[in-house]
Amino acid sequence: MFNSLSAGGLVSRVLLVVAMLITCLSLLSYKYGIEQEYTLLQKDINWPLGWPVGGYPGPQGPYYCGVGADKALGRDIVNSHYKACLYAGINISGINGEVMPGQWEFQVGPCVGIYSGDQLWMARYILERITEIAGVVLSFDPKPIKGDWNGAGAHANYSTKSMRNDGGIDVIKKAIEKLGKRHGEHIAAYGEGNERRLTGYFEDRRPASNMDPYVVTSMIAETTILWKP
Repeated sequence: MFNSLSAGGLVSRVLLVVAMLITCLSLLSYKYGIEQEYTLLQKDINWPLGWPVGGYPGPQGPYYCGVGADKALGRDIVNSHYKACLYAGINISGINGEVMPGQWEFQVGPCVGIYSGDQLWMARYILERITEIAGVVLSFDPKPIKGDWNGAGAHANYSTKSMRNDGGIDVIKKAIEKLGKRHGEHIAAYGEGNERRLTGYFEDRRPASNMDPYVVTSMIAETTILWKP
């Protein structure tokens, strides 16, 4: 059952895995931190916020964690989202401008188990409402602009109690080996259109920006804890 990723069995599979993992929570204390990247688009034309219509900004480089009106495009939206998440009780950890202008990231976590999915899903909803008010389109497309422009991911940070204890590096290495053996299955479940973003097998930060956090977090835990090679 754990090796099946058919559409018909996916929901049952995820629910079963999550139920099994929650039972182990008190002993394993597995935690996630998710880095959600997204792109702000101009309404009606679906072109990144701050980009000239039909044209392109300067090359990537100065925009990542940048400051200034010509680099941080849409910071008012980003800050409003951050404050709204804090008010709503979301465990939001930070925000930053990304490599491509008009692209941003927020981080959720650390959260225990399935709650990382709950937190991210609500943070996405709040961001949708904020961008709606601002008249800007929110995109979770893994590769919103073709060519040599940065894609968008949702990088998943993960650890168990044994990984955080003394000697945890050995546990981490074993988990990485397991993840490598199921690379194809993980990629297939890590978001639609992800093949347009990833450039090779050795891409470590694999989940796409439009990934389902429940699927991704359950697969990581299943592979590293329950799955036997």
